Amino acid sequence: MRFVDANVFIYAVLKPRTALPDAVMRKKNAAKSILLRINEGEPVMTTTVHLSEVANVLEDAAGIPFASDFLSAVLLKPSINVEPVSADDYRESIRLAQKNAISINDALALIVMQQKGTEEIYTFDRHFNRTGVRIVQE
Repeated sequence: MRFVDANVFIYAVLKPRTALPDAVMRKKNAAKSILLRINEGEPVMTTTVHLSEVANVLEDAAGIPFASDFLSAVLLKPSINVEPVSADDYRESIRLAQKNAISINDALALIVMQQKGTEEIYTFDRHFNRTGVRIVQE
């Protein structure tokens, strides 16, 4: 089972207001492909914190109704396992983030992945290159 980072959901669902550079369009198309496989039943995991990141971006860019509908659909999807996060998990992620010079929520993803025995992540975030997990972008 792979972990899904917030940016995959965001790239997949946000509609651009202007023309996007080719590199961004490639990420957007890859994210849509990933989401399609998840919709077809590929089992994945994420956390409540990562969904909160998605909610914040979608609310700002597309409005609360759109964000609410999208998050409701994600939470109802049987192929998406949404892991809870404790204060202890967050404390550990702060230490890991400082140690590895990565963001706190990226460190949190690593902690949850380790707890669940997951070694692959769907993400477009290059910070994960220095963490030892396998990044999947297709």
